[in-house]
Amino acid sequence: MSVGAANPELAASNIMRTTPENQAATFRNQDQIWPHRVIRRGGAARPLPPHARPLAEPAYAVGQAMVGLDDFMARRRTAGFLIMKNGEIALERYGMGSGPESRWASFSTAKSMTATLVGAALHDGAIGSLDDTCDRYLPQLRGSAYEGVTLRNILRMASGVAWDEGPGSDGPDLGRLGRAMADRRPEAILDLLRTLPRAAPQGAVFNYATGDSVLLGAMVRAAIGRPLADYFAETVWGPAGMEADGLWQLESDEGLELGGFGVSARLRDIGRFGLLVLEDGKAWGGRQVLPTGWRDLAGQPDCGATAFGRLMAGSPAGYGYHWWALPGAPFADGLHAGAFLALGAFGQRIYINPTERVVVVIQSAWRQPSDAEAEAETVALLRTLVRALRTEAAS
Repeated sequence: MSVGAANPELAASNIMRTTPENQAATFRNQDQIWPHRVIRRGGAARPLPPHARPLAEPAYAVGQAMVGLDDFMARRRTAGFLIMKNGEIALERYGMGSGPESRWASFSTAKSMTATLVGAALHDGAIGSLDDTCDRYLPQLRGSAYEGVTLRNILRMASGVAWDEGPGSDGPDLGRLGRAMADRRPEAILDLLRTLPRAAPQGAVFNYATGDSVLLGAMVRAAIGRPLADYFAETVWGPAGMEADGLWQLESDEGLELGGFGVSARLRDIGRFGLLVLEDGKAWGGRQVLPTGWRDLAGQPDCGATAFGRLMAGSPAGYGYHWWALPGAPFADGLHAGAFLALGAFGQRIYINPTERVVVVIQSAWRQPSDAEAEAETVALLRTLVRALRTEAAS
């Protein structure tokens, strides 16, 4: 199943431990490293026509200097940059040796895809309610700290189960997760999650936990009774009109898909995923694959623990259901009101702005998993692009 076997690029054996020389090759060729399952494309691909007035070279301020997208992509090691307005491509660029046919690792942007599958399973009736408890779908969780925790609170990252992600994606529990994966044993990660203690009442505290996302994927798989990648192909990948197969990393040979990361796909197909979410689960061709209203439910905070400005010191963001939410005015003059985004290590981004009908996808190879300076510059660039498209529409 290793579709990259004939690819001359050699990936590093650990995606978190790369060099500048092999980092891009590693992000492009995850099938060389881990077992995976193919996310099958459907029939015809959804057309992505050019926007009527494509964006000119955007310029934005960094300190006292005005810089452009080419400079941003070079300094921030950007492999793919796509912005769409009303389902039309306003700007598309590639770098780092990537092109339109390159797959790229998603990192934690896959969390938002897993959460979208919760919506699909709710729409299909495989999940009865977001207030169902984890152990209803995974009885082996009974007796653990996850017993009685609802899907809703896992979607909020407010399970109350202890997990230390650490700064820069190097926390102790990520290390334990990596060791469980190294076993290549089915359900080794679930065995790890059953050992975690309780730290707070569920719903009371936001705590970003990749373990919760992996558990969420396992619950969806249990509810639907078949592999997550197959269900993703049926409910999202095919209906959204993807142009190519994607890949989903597994914990072991023929094991569980990793709900917290591990999807690899082309830039435009990630853009098509963003369009399906933007259009509230109405797929290309008219089929409804998510509950009506899921976009606004999943994309915005719905409790005190995940409210705007409550997540971490100095951040105005809120949290929805595995999506980061951006506040309205005065932040960015209200330009991002109602907007939300998926974030992944090393600079992966899926930005969705329903009011402006804009989707942005960024695939990157930052030199470290998190970079506050690069993040601030990305926010400045997004602000410039969204405002420019608003101006184009009004002119």
